[in-house]
Amino acid sequence: MNQHAKVEIRHSTCPHDCPSACALDVDVIDGRSIGRVRGSKLQTYTAGVVCAKVARYAERIHHPGRLMHPMRRTGAKGSGQFSRISWDEALDEIADRFNAAERTYGAQSVWPYYYAGTMGLVMRDGINRLTHVKKYSRFYSTVCANVARVGFSIGTGKIAGVDPREMAVSDLVVIWGTNPVNTQVNVMTHASRARKERGARIAAVDIYNNETMKQADIKIILRPGTDGAFACGVMHVLFREGFADRAYMEKYTDCPAELEAHLKTRTPEWASAICGVPVAEIEAFARAVGETKRTFFRLGYGFSRSRNGATQMHAALCIPAVTGAWQYEGGGAFFNNAALWRFNEAIIEGHDTIDHTTRLLDQSKIGRILTGDAEAQLGGGPVKAMLIQNTNPMTIAPEQTLVRQGFARDDLFVAVHEQFLTETAQMADIVLPATMFMEHDDLYYGGGHQHISVGPKLIDAPGECRSNHEVLQALARRVGASHRGFDMTPRELIDATLKLSGHGDIAALEADLWRDLQPDFRTSHYLDGFAHADKKFHFKADWAHPTFGKLMGDVDNMPSLPDHWAVIEEADAVYPFRLATSPSRSFLNTTFNETPSSQAREGMASVMIHPLDAAALGIVDGDAVTLGSTRGETSLIARLFDGVRRGVLIAESVHPNSDHIGGRGINTLTGADTIAPIGGAAFHDNKVWVRKADIAIA
Repeated sequence: MNQHAKVEIRHSTCPHDCPSACALDVDVIDGRSIGRVRGSKLQTYTAGVVCAKVARYAERIHHPGRLMHPMRRTGAKGSGQFSRISWDEALDEIADRFNAAERTYGAQSVWPYYYAGTMGLVMRDGINRLTHVKKYSRFYSTVCANVARVGFSIGTGKIAGVDPREMAVSDLVVIWGTNPVNTQVNVMTHASRARKERGARIAAVDIYNNETMKQADIKIILRPGTDGAFACGVMHVLFREGFADRAYMEKYTDCPAELEAHLKTRTPEWASAICGVPVAEIEAFARAVGETKRTFFRLGYGFSRSRNGATQMHAALCIPAVTGAWQYEGGGAFFNNAALWRFNEAIIEGHDTIDHTTRLLDQSKIGRILTGDAEAQLGGGPVKAMLIQNTNPMTIAPEQTLVRQGFARDDLFVAVHEQFLTETAQMADIVLPATMFMEHDDLYYGGGHQHISVGPKLIDAPGECRSNHEVLQALARRVGASHRGFDMTPRELIDATLKLSGHGDIAALEADLWRDLQPDFRTSHYLDGFAHADKKFHFKADWAHPTFGKLMGDVDNMPSLPDHWAVIEEADAVYPFRLATSPSRSFLNTTFNETPSSQAREGMASVMIHPLDAAALGIVDGDAVTLGSTRGETSLIARLFDGVRRGVLIAESVHPNSDHIGGRGINTLTGADTIAPIGGAAFHDNKVWVRKADIAIA
């Protein structure tokens, strides 16, 4: 007799590198497989909406190409030739190679390397416990958020803002430096609600007419890296035309008179010459903001992708302080809620074993580090062995030519713990199969909102897949790393972390499904003062004393008051174009690169070029073109697009390297030079040339 499958709806949290951290309702079929995935209607930020990538998650978790068992490389590095081995064989070999490197070159020759393939605290950050106990080289995270975070906190005093759900009660939502239709769809849920229910307008400020801007009422297209100039031109108009709230500034800000005097020369004409936005559009935007008390500035991670990004974020953030928008429900600014989570990860990361004399290697500089750059190695010796979890540096890291050279070294041992045979896994000596988020327990926070939650294990993992925590436990035994965190289960680590952090225990959080940590209105709007010692919003940024991070870069020359800091890679006669590698809709970094629906939607790697620029170069839509920077070359398909300023190119990313003609990915062109004041990677800040390529396209 035919039997119907038993479908149970279970709750979870999306773990991927996205501010939305959506609350999920998941169909679990017969306790063994995943069906539909939907956004929870009960959680007020997710509000029943998830991106198409995650809605199709069954396509990924049950993908036939998943890694299922450990493997040892049998061919040349990058050949993809491996043979199956047992877990004991794999772990023994990794431990032997780590121990040999430590004996010969010292513990710091081993560099555990990870990132945000999962945002779960146990599975993402547990690798630091192994690093700290063994005194391996430590890991300094710079690829994503440092630049924008410090630019926001230098103004407010902490990384927290207005409740993002207040977008729904705003009269003007300014979406700046982010493309949420592609990257955090829930922003659009709340902004669209404001438009539908209140007649609110949506303004988009970005570098191209992307999917978010196409839905906006006010569209501002900048040249890359010129947000600070635009912000200054806007504030000039706010002061000039009487929209500045002088009473608010007198009470809540540090130097309004000095700011006003500084902005006298930052006219719309001055700003227009730098950012490319016509004077009339700068003035109209300023008036819209000035006339609308309930203006909500939703500021994004795009600010992190430029060499002057921290100053640009700060300049944009100064606008609602000038207008006093922070006073009103639906007004003020939001970027990230890092200050709310207050997670104490002492056990997860092994804080009691940290030796601060061990070197702290910059994630973004992996290419330089692996090719022997003494400065990038901080004066230490070479890296001889690596364990990589949750990231794919062979595709996503800048300076890919160096990255490729580094991973190709015969004297470098690499173990990669992954879900698919990524381009990094193909360079590994040992590959280990990893679980996905519905196959293990973990603890999550919402970067774009205010909720914390447990993501429970829903189904068993296929084949021989093991979680990050299981791998770290097994390696710890083999390399002699002793710590109580290695003796705990993921649920025990979650429970202990919640208790240490003042968030109760795991049972209570699971019973709640999630917990809303949003402070009260006065706190969220800083009505009792901002988080600096003087309780003021700081128009004058003290870049030499950031609220967090490791001070680096050209801090001494950063402008203290809002301005255009001219340290971007400006186009010149040899490299006449500016290139940004903005995020695509169907990939998330390189997660979802392997799913058929994402591949079908994104197609071959391409670059958007203004029709007039293309015509001048004899390029037509669909031509193969080659782009070159000081760091290398890549070839891809030209797409004519008039939604950019002349001289600007957009390559939505991150496609696999193999999607590019010739196999060299877009990050061949991007740089890893240090961004002040605490490091970062300028993925959207590249000067390049472009020419028609003499390549036949299949």
